[in-house]
Amino acid sequence: MSNAPAVLTTQDVPEALGPSLWGMEPYVIVSISMAVLIAVMIWKKVPGMIAGGLDARIAAIREQLDEAKTLRAEAEALRDEYSRKIAGAEKDAEAMMDNARREADALLEKAEADSKALIERRKRMAQDTIAAAEREAVNDVRSRAAMAAAAASRKLIAEKHDADADSKLADEVIAAL
Repeated sequence: MSNAPAVLTTQDVPEALGPSLWGMEPYVIVSISMAVLIAVMIWKKVPGMIAGGLDARIAAIREQLDEAKTLRAEAEALRDEYSRKIAGAEKDAEAMMDNARREADALLEKAEADSKALIERRKRMAQDTIAAAEREAVNDVRSRAAMAAAAASRKLIAEKHDADADSKLADEVIAAL
């Protein structure tokens, strides 16, 4: 261990080897340095510059806060406006639904009325067609009956009347004239 470095403590160092400048102690040197630094800062108006920079920063922050307040007020106004629009849209939608229901009911009633009227017209048309067919059938039966009666009377007349009866009938018609 002979190669190990020797460790010195502050008690082992003589006073002449300690830090000093122009025979002053270190705390005095630091105090003088601080006083010179403060003097230079005051001479160069550093505190005013710092205060001015802080004032500018405070003003910028105030502007940002004012802008944020304005934006918040605008956002609240927009929110209120859109809330009113949404409420109005919901009322409009409800009104549209009610109107659509009323129109659907009206269309349904009209369709029912139209179908009843159509059924009634078709019923009348069917009755008219049946009545016409009955009249035609009755007229057909009458004309056939008349034709049958005429044929039967011709036959009867042909069988019962002879030339003497015809001349007698002709004489009576001439006398009546």
